[in-house]
Amino acid sequence: IPVDDSTVDLITSNCVINLSPDKKAVFNEMWRVLKDHGRIVISDIVSQVETPPHLKLNKQLWGECISGSLTEEEFMAYLEQAGFYGLQTLSKVFWKEVEGYSYYSVTLRGYKFEKKDGCEYIGQKAVYHGPYKAITDEEGHLFPRNEPVEVCTDTAAKLSNPPYAGQFTILNDEESTSSYDCSPSAEEGVSCC
Repeated sequence: IPVDDSTVDLITSNCVINLSPDKKAVFNEMWRVLKDHGRIVISDIVSQVETPPHLKLNKQLWGECISGSLTEEEFMAYLEQAGFYGLQTLSKVFWKEVEGYSYYSVTLRGYKFEKKDGCEYIGQKAVYHGPYKAITDEEGHLFPRNEPVEVCTDTAAKLSNPPYAGQFTILNDEESTSSYDCSPSAEEGVSCC
């Protein structure tokens, strides 16, 4: 995409990603050009199961977004691998059946959040309001309903912005400050935020 890094607020796409032979590169480019907290809204065709090889080679079905379609799970996984979070399926409607294989039109939304190097804890706690008894975020943080959970500044910032804004309250306690290196490259290989 001939656009500078981190300059775009919103990317929309309507049934064109399936036409790309390198979908991972498309998602990585979307990530590159989006501003921090920018969002994507993508409408495309997904398959219920992996499209068989003989349908992938059909030129007419390629133009109909069938041959290049991913499963919904693959689509979401590629977006997560590119770095997007807060992924939601906004709509999913049956589109057509081809040789017994079902295809759906889906609209997905996701956000960009740029983590800092390492985590800084300044006494912030996140309180999840429900409606579920508990939820787990993309990094594995467990948030039981109405229970304060200590979070780093990155997680607090992420939960204060869409799509999480309004679902959490961030409590601040500036008396307690400490830093930890829990970036993905840390020794354990697991990010805390």
